[in-house]
Amino acid sequence: MQFSVIIPVYNRPDEIVELLESLTLQSVKGTFEVIVVEDGSSNKCDQVIEPYYSQLDLKYFFQENSGPGIARNLGASKAKGSMLVFFDSDCIVPSNYFELVFNYIEEHKLDCFGGPDKAHTFFTPIQKAISYSMTSTITTGGIRGGKKKMDKFYPRSFNLGISKKHFDQLGGFSNMRFGEDLDFSMRANEAGLKVGLINTAFVYHKRRTKFYSFYKQVFNSGIARVDLALKHKNTLKVVHLLPSLFTIAYPIAILLAIFVSNVFWWLILAFPAIILLDAWKQMKSLNVATLSILASFVQLFGYGSGFINAFWVRIIMGKGNFQRFAQSFYD
Repeated sequence: MQFSVIIPVYNRPDEIVELLESLTLQSVKGTFEVIVVEDGSSNKCDQVIEPYYSQLDLKYFFQENSGPGIARNLGASKAKGSMLVFFDSDCIVPSNYFELVFNYIEEHKLDCFGGPDKAHTFFTPIQKAISYSMTSTITTGGIRGGKKKMDKFYPRSFNLGISKKHFDQLGGFSNMRFGEDLDFSMRANEAGLKVGLINTAFVYHKRRTKFYSFYKQVFNSGIARVDLALKHKNTLKVVHLLPSLFTIAYPIAILLAIFVSNVFWWLILAFPAIILLDAWKQMKSLNVATLSILASFVQLFGYGSGFINAFWVRIIMGKGNFQRFAQSFYD
């Protein structure tokens, strides 16, 4: 089995170097090529990746800015491997990744797979806190790759693989600006492909370094969830509504605590207390655990606000596509 690793990149030359370095350390040698697609970056990575041409079977392509899905499609069209693997440029891959994936696919005969993500020890406290909020069962219901989950697992583009034959049959990624990876995974499931989670095949995912950037990311994820619900019937689950309910209910609880009864303060303080204890247990750092409270609130309010806005505009008002932060999403 030959893998083709496809990496879209947009203005992240420093991060992609770390990803390429991790690929040079893979325990299984000579089993993959690497295709980097620059999506119209003003700060290009073509020069910083030059040292890796001698260490990897590396190819580089440039396209005008068209979005990550279209960049992945270009990379797939240039791929020679029978299995395509997609990473985000801000990921780092453990040295046994391809060994684990190869053995699992051979045993379970998957057509499409995904893996979870984790925080590396050298990540900043904010990155670790954001990683906690994006992977914790408390804040996400485990739908991003946790062992306990409240919805079907859909592979995400930061760690996603599919046979090239089935990728071509699906027509690749759509031109959705946000949520294109979930749209792809949903179409894979609808087509009857054997899709599975390889829990041991994780990547280290840096995500955002500032809370405002993180807010913009999850706000658009909330918007995308409404778009996906309109494209794929019966994919909207209770777990997807919880951030919106939290966004509405938490401020109401504060008002009730101020004007009705002090009893509501117990409800208000219970959630951050649970996050603090759970994050402290997982991350082994009181500082990261404290930041995880803020990250969790940003995530839930951001996602919930995006969902509520998109639901109002697209479903209640019956208008077309709704976007926010489209130009400043990566700032």
